Amino acid sequence: MLTGVTTTGTPHLGNYAGAIRPAIAASHNDDANSFYFLADYHALVKSQAPESVHQSSLEIAATWLALGLDTDRAIFYRQSDIPEIPELTWILNAVTAKGLMNRAHAYKAAVAVNEESGSHEPDKGITMALFSYPVLMAADILLFNAHRVPVGKDQKQHVEMARDIAQRFNHNFKELFVLPEPVIDDNTAVLSGLDGRKMSKSYNNTIPLFVAEKKFRKLIMKIKTNSLEPGEPKETKGCALFEIYQAFASEAEVEMMRQRFADGIGWGDLKQELFEYLNEHLSGAREEYNRLLADPGHIERVLKKGSVRAREVAVPFIAEVRAAVGIRPLG
Repeated sequence: MLTGVTTTGTPHLGNYAGAIRPAIAASHNDDANSFYFLADYHALVKSQAPESVHQSSLEIAATWLALGLDTDRAIFYRQSDIPEIPELTWILNAVTAKGLMNRAHAYKAAVAVNEESGSHEPDKGITMALFSYPVLMAADILLFNAHRVPVGKDQKQHVEMARDIAQRFNHNFKELFVLPEPVIDDNTAVLSGLDGRKMSKSYNNTIPLFVAEKKFRKLIMKIKTNSLEPGEPKETKGCALFEIYQAFASEAEVEMMRQRFADGIGWGDLKQELFEYLNEHLSGAREEYNRLLADPGHIERVLKKGSVRAREVAVPFIAEVRAAVGIRPLG
C-alpha cells in the first residue's frame, strides 16, 4: 500500500474524512507493508511559494502523527529525501509516450482553459512539471513496487498510467515492476465546504482540521444552509452540516440526528451541536498537533528515520533498474 500527500495548504476536515483517517487505520494493519510520504516535489507543480511548501510539509506531517500514524509499522518519509525517485522518473521518461501524457486530465484541463480564453497558444503557462507529473507519480509507486494505491476517482487515471509505463519498461527491458492497482472506496466520505460545494482548497471553502477552537466555531457557524425555520422538517441529503456530522459520528448517532432533521431541528442549534461534537472529537489530537508544531526537530527525525527505511528498499531496487537499462559497472 502506498499513499502520498501533496504539501500544499493546510489539512482540513474533508482531507481527514476522505483520505487521512482510512490511511492511518490501514497503517495499523499487520497484513500489508504501508508507505506514506509527503509529496513535496509534486507541490512544486502547483506552488511557486517556497515558504508555503515548507510550512505545509510541517503541518501535514504533524497532522498525520497527531492523528496516530503508526510509524513503527508504516514507512513515513519525505519524497525529496529519496534521490532514487527523480532518478527513476528520468528512466521512466525514456519509455513514456508523449501521447500518453497528452491524455492526462490536468494537462487537458489546462489546455481547455487556454482555448476557452481565446489564447492562440494552447500550452500557454503550462510547465513541464504539470505536463509530465504523472511520470513522477509513476516513479513514486513503481520504486516500491506498490500493489495497491488508494486514490480518489480523479486520481485513478494516474495509477493506470503507472501501469502502462511499467508494462512498457517490463516489455522493453526486464520484468521488474509490479503492475499497481488503484483502490477506490466508493464509501469514502466527500464533504461539502462552507459554501455547499465540495470542500477544497481550490474553492477556499475549507474548515482546517486543527484551527483554534474560537475560529473553529466561527467557521462551523458560517456553513451555508437554507431558510427553513426551526420546527420545519429538513432534508439530510445535500446538507453540509449533516455530511460532516455523519463522517465523524457512529451509526446510532447518525440515525438519531436523521430523526432530529425530520423533527425540524433549528440550524443554529445544529451548528452549535456540531461544533461541540467535533471539538470534543478533535481536541486531543489538536493538542498533540500544536505540541508537534512547536518541535519541528522531532518531526524531522521521524521523517529521516522513515527515509532510511524507504531507501533500504529503493537503493537495491534502483540498482536492478539501472542494470536492466545498461547503466552498470564496466568491469
